[in-house]
Parts: sequence; structure tokens; C-alpha cells
Amino acid sequence: MLDKETRKRIDAARDILVGKVPDPKSQVEQITIALIYKFMDDMDAEAEELGGARKFFNGDFAKYGWKRLMSPAMGGHEVLNLYGEAITKMTENVGIPLLFRDIFKNAYLPYRDPETLRSFLKIIDDFEYDHSERLGDAFEYLLLVLGSQGDAGQFRTPRHIIDFMVKVIDPKKYESILDPACGTAGFLISAYKHIIKANSIDGRTGAALTPDERTTLTSNIKGYDISPDMVRLSLVNLYLHGFTDPHISEYDTLTSEDNWNEYADIVLANPPFMSPKGGIKPHKRFSIQAKRSEVLFVDYIAEHLTPNGRAAVIVPEGIIFQNQNAYRQLRKMLVTNYLYAVVSLPAGVFQPYSGVKTSVLLMDKAIGKKCNSLLFVKVENDGFDLGAQRRKIIKNDLPESITALIDFHRSCLSGEEFIVDSYSNALKVEKEIIGETGEWNLSVERYRKIEQIQTNWDLVELNNFVDYEQPTKYLVDSVDYDDSYETPVLTAGKSFLLGYTDEQDGIFEIDNLPVIIFDDFTTATKFVDFSFKVKSSAMKILHVNSNKADPKFVYHSIQNINFPVNQHKRYWISQYSKIKIPLPPLRFQKEIVAEIEGYQKIINGARSIVDNYKSHIQIDPVWKMEKLGEVCDVRDGTHDSPKYQANGYPLITSKNLKDGDIDFKKVNFINEEDYRNIGKRSSVENGDVLFAMIGTIGNPVVVNTDKKFSIKNVALFKFYDNDKLLSLYLKTLLDSKYTYERLIVKSRGGTQKFVSLTDLRNFIIPVPSIETQKEIVTQIEKEQSLINANRELIILFEQKIKDKIANVWGERAKV
Repeated sequence: MLDKETRKRIDAARDILVGKVPDPKSQVEQITIALIYKFMDDMDAEAEELGGARKFFNGDFAKYGWKRLMSPAMGGHEVLNLYGEAITKMTENVGIPLLFRDIFKNAYLPYRDPETLRSFLKIIDDFEYDHSERLGDAFEYLLLVLGSQGDAGQFRTPRHIIDFMVKVIDPKKYESILDPACGTAGFLISAYKHIIKANSIDGRTGAALTPDERTTLTSNIKGYDISPDMVRLSLVNLYLHGFTDPHISEYDTLTSEDNWNEYADIVLANPPFMSPKGGIKPHKRFSIQAKRSEVLFVDYIAEHLTPNGRAAVIVPEGIIFQNQNAYRQLRKMLVTNYLYAVVSLPAGVFQPYSGVKTSVLLMDKAIGKKCNSLLFVKVENDGFDLGAQRRKIIKNDLPESITALIDFHRSCLSGEEFIVDSYSNALKVEKEIIGETGEWNLSVERYRKIEQIQTNWDLVELNNFVDYEQPTKYLVDSVDYDDSYETPVLTAGKSFLLGYTDEQDGIFEIDNLPVIIFDDFTTATKFVDFSFKVKSSAMKILHVNSNKADPKFVYHSIQNINFPVNQHKRYWISQYSKIKIPLPPLRFQKEIVAEIEGYQKIINGARSIVDNYKSHIQIDPVWKMEKLGEVCDVRDGTHDSPKYQANGYPLITSKNLKDGDIDFKKVNFINEEDYRNIGKRSSVENGDVLFAMIGTIGNPVVVNTDKKFSIKNVALFKFYDNDKLLSLYLKTLLDSKYTYERLIVKSRGGTQKFVSLTDLRNFIIPVPSIETQKEIVTQIEKEQSLINANRELIILFEQKIKDKIANVWGERAKV
């Protein structure tokens, strides 16, 4: 395991080189050469301490020893010349292994700055390794800077994905292991470590392996790569992980026939996804005749498994569903003879180098023909976010996926039943279904939709998967809600007010979250996954058994229940627990919840925009500033005459003003349709402006001047001079940050929740020219149209959530 200090030193070495050696690959080569140079000297020093002799830096090469390079007596140019000469002549040093001599082949110092070299060597001097395994881990971290070889469709496979594939395949100490496109040998080293760990005794890694078994193990691990640079890097990587004679060959897997008759028990690979621009001219021994590299590599891997061979290979989405003949033939061959599982990886696994969507094909030649179904596993979270930085997150589907895949593989071997419902992200599909269209499509979503459509979920009583508790201690006195307190309190009632209170005796505290709160007076529910306390005897706390049901799915399903009205106004838990809801398998519940949460994210984003939007008017210092009461007649009370309300004309209160319009809660006035459009929302014509003075203060609305109505808790602005001030401009101004920052906050003062007429009449407003007012109104209305679009988005996706749950229920939502 690479320690943080070593990681920092490698990063520091790169930072020193970057000004002189900008190419990442050249940086890797320079650090690799220096690390191995220092490592050889460390091994010589260790040999001397044990009474032996130096073998790497002796004879004519003793003068190049590391201590001399670091000697303070050496001048900068002396060190520069000595180090430059050493790395170019190291290929002639018969005292070091041939592998190391190959590493130094064509080595040179690409810069001539002695200060840069001194700083660089000082960083390298801080590395101390007592075993090549530690140096190997550091070297693997160094390889990450290589990033991607995009032109060849090669991307460094993340270590946790490599380890995931190796754990699923579970290679053994006696099995031969091959990677036909090995890159830097990440799969081979992970397989080696997996076997070593599996053969441990009393915490001693690999202690169960005999010396002969270790020798056999390392000789059984082989790799090919077409790139000589990758071959060199993988040779170093294996050597530094304890392979004294690593077997990595420069070999073109797709065009050469030299190794065609060599087979492997285990094949692990992430082969190139792209074909060269000039195309591929493969030999004729492939079963699938194609010129796409990904098709040929998968064919090669399948055909080069021993009778009991297993493979895990990363493939692009084209292998999964593209309909060209070669792809279809390949999938048919795999499903019929080799494949037992397909793992869908999330797009972004290869970030920051690529957002390409990939899957893992799992093969076993021994069971490929016998097993009549495939297991599809969908990995949505791999323990890291999918951004460029790939930061660690809590959500990780890989452990459950490993268990599901191993259990399914075991069931295929033994014939035992595999309970797919035990796994939230797995789906078992009969091979007959996969092949019935002739496409042999391996996309999990195709078969999941088919199963969902064909399934009619059973209705199950809540008491089969929900336990409840009732707070035995509760407050009977009302609580003054104050945001300054930190302990949330849920109270009974349809709205489930969420307030705050201090640590008072008698409040029942909930743990073992998340839970569903049920109010037996109203049958309202709330899903809660934060620490809180309860105030009310009417509230019940429902705990969902997460092994049987997803708590959020249960919560959403409950919302669709059509409760009858009880005369006693309480719906007792004894009745509630016998309610039946549709209960799909757990994996489908989670998928439904994931879809709903996706909709909810859109709703939350749109609501945040709507709730936080306040128009902003940039005030020009040259504009005239006047009191509102001097440009408008500011009134409250009634409009024209109290008799209008008595005679059937509408009463407009502060509660009726909403989102720039008038929302009449009750229709009990004459000429109803005339008043439905009383508010002017987009016209620049002048009218009266209404402004709520109490409650949710503001919400200005322009209304027709020829309509008769009464007002309560609402200010009315009538205009003295329509050539001086537009009503829509005033409405825009009153609904902007200008007003909220200067008038409303000031007027409310702590707990005060009204604005007085005096404040309104004395409120100073900017009065630009009429043309400028029109321009401001036009701009703000453009913004308002976007806000209204977000309101519509909220409505649309709230309905989608309702429809999703309704589809699960069908016609069965009555209690």
C-alpha cells in the first residue's frame, strides 16, 4: 500500500521536472530511471551491511555510486556530468540484471540544468525501500500520470476496478494467467497479490506457499503488449513486485500467429477499444471475421481459455448492443459457449481521461454451455464520484456485486438455486430470451423493462416488513419555534411543521434512522433521515426492515393509499399495519426509488431557482429619486366602497396575492369569469398595483382599474401621472432586491410581519424615464418567463413521481 509520504515525494519530483520535461511520459521515464538507480544502490548497501559485497555499483561502476552523487563536495556540473554519464553507460554494467540494462537502454538526461538535477536527486534520495514490493507500489502510482493513450483507445484501468474483476474470477496458485494487452501489468500484479493473500497463514501473507509454488506462480503469469514502451514499464512493475524473471512479450495479439496455440486458465484484460486508422489485418484463425480491435480481442480471449478457463474483460458498449454482423456473431458465440455474467459499469469510471461507458464480460468455458441463464449486474456507484477528480464517496455497489457474481457462478457449477432477489442490482435472464430476436443484445435495461412490464406485484401487509413504536413521552404544551435552537422537533398535523426547540424534558428522541413518521389523526406521513425529536402522542414511528423493503419505496407507496374517513378521526396502528401495498423485489424497489430521486433532484433544483430568485435593477445615479407617496396614491382598506363586498364583488386579501397574480380561494362573487383575469401579468398598460402588507409581504400584482373589489391587509397604489411612472415598472421594482433590502427587511425588524402605510409612503424609489422603465420591465419579464418555466417543471416532475407510484399500484390503492 502506497503511503502518503511516498506519494507526496513522487508528486514533488514531477513538480521539479515539469519545467524542464513537460511530457508526462518523459517524466515517468526520468523518475523510473532515478528510482531504480537509487534502489540498486540501496540493495548494494544492504548487502554490505550483511557482510556481502556490492554487485550493482562495483568495479568500473563504483564511481557512479549514489553516495558520491549526493556528496556535498561535488559541484553542480560535476554531478550533472556524472549522472548523465552513468545512466547512458548502465547498459554496459554486467553486474545488473539484463532487465535493468534494458530499462536504461537509450536513457539520457534531457536537460542540462545542475540546480534542477540536484533538487530532483534530493527528492529521490528521500526514498528508502527495504523490499521491492514497496517500490512497486510507488511505481504503480507513478504510472497513473501516463493517463490515457487515446489514439490507441487505451485507458489505464482504475486499481479498484482491476481488483474487483480479480476477486470475481478468483485465480488460484496453480493456474496460468494471461493479459493479452497488458499495458503496465496492473491485472497481472493484482492477480498475483490476490493469490498471495489467499495463501496466508496467521496473518503472514503468502506463508502457505512453498518456494516451488512461488516459482511456479510467477512463471505462470504472462502478458503481451504491442508497445515496447508498455512492455518495458510492465517488466519494471513486475520485477519491483518480486518477479525476478517476468514474462512480458512485445507481441501483436491480433496479427501474429506465434502464440496462437498458447492457452490460459485465467485471462484478465482491458484491451484497446479503438482500431488503427489504417485498419487491422488479422490472420484467419479467428472464429469471428472482423476488423474491429475490440471484437477481435474478445474473440481471442474466449478462444484461448483452457477447458476450465475463466476470463474477465472490459469492453466498450459497442460489444454490448451494436447490430453489425460481427458484433452479433461475437455475442452469440459468447452467450452460447462462454458467458455467464455481464457487469455494467457507470460512465465515468475512466475519468479524468474518458467518460466512455463500459461493461465487464465474465466467461467460464466449463459452465458456459451448461448454464441456461446470464446474470446481469448494474454498478451505479463504484465508491468514487464520476467527476474528473474521482473523489471517494460512501456509495459503493462493488462489494454486493462481487457477492452476487460469486454466488451465481457457484450455483452454475453446483446446480443449486440462485436467489436473485437477494441482490438489489442483479437480474437473471434466460439465454433463450436473449437469443430470441437474433440480436443477442447484452444490455441489462432491455431485459429489466421486459420483466417489469410482465410482472404484477403481490400486495403485502405492512406488518410483514414494518415495525412501529409510539413515543410514550411527549409535550402537551405548544412549542415556540425558534430557528436559533438546534434540535429539530416534528409535531403532529397535516403539514408536519418542522421547528426547533431546546432540550426540554418529555420530548421523545428517535434513532435507528431513517424512519417514516405516521400521524394517526390525518394519516399524513413524513420520511425522516436526520436526528430529531417528536412532539405528539398521535405520531407513530415506522421502522422498515431494509432486508425486505426499501424505506423510501414504502414511504412513496404509502402516499398513494386512498384512506377512508374515520368518524373518530384517528386511524389506529392496528388498522394501519394491516394495510397492503404492492411489494416488488427489492432490486426493483431500489430502481423505482432511484428514478423518483432523479425526478426529485430536478424538482429541488427548479424550486431552489424559484425560491431564491429576486429581480435586480441596476440603479443609475442620474435617475431621480422620489418618495412613493408623492408619485402614487397609497391606500389600504377598501377600494372605492365597502358596499362592493356586500354586493358580491370580491375581497382581495394578502393571501390572494401569489406569484404576480391573484389566486381567489373562494368563488362567491358576481361575474366570476371577469375576475379570473383581473391580474395583468405581461401588459405594459397602467393599472392599480396591489401589495401584501402582512404575512408573506410583497407579491405585487397589477390589476385592471375598471374592476370593483375590496381589499384587506393589502396596500393599493393608484397613479397621479401615468406619464411619469408605469405600473408594471413599479410592480417590478417592488418585487426586486431593491425593495426587499431597503423596505421589507427593515420594516419587519425581528418578528414584525407587516409593512405600514407610512413606510410605504415614505419609501424612496428610483424614477427613470418611461423608456428606461419599459426596457427594465421587458428584461425582468424575460427572467420571469424562465422562473415560470421552472414552476412548470416542478409541476411536471411532481406528476411524474405520482405516475410512477400509480403504475406500481395499478387500480389497487384503496384501503
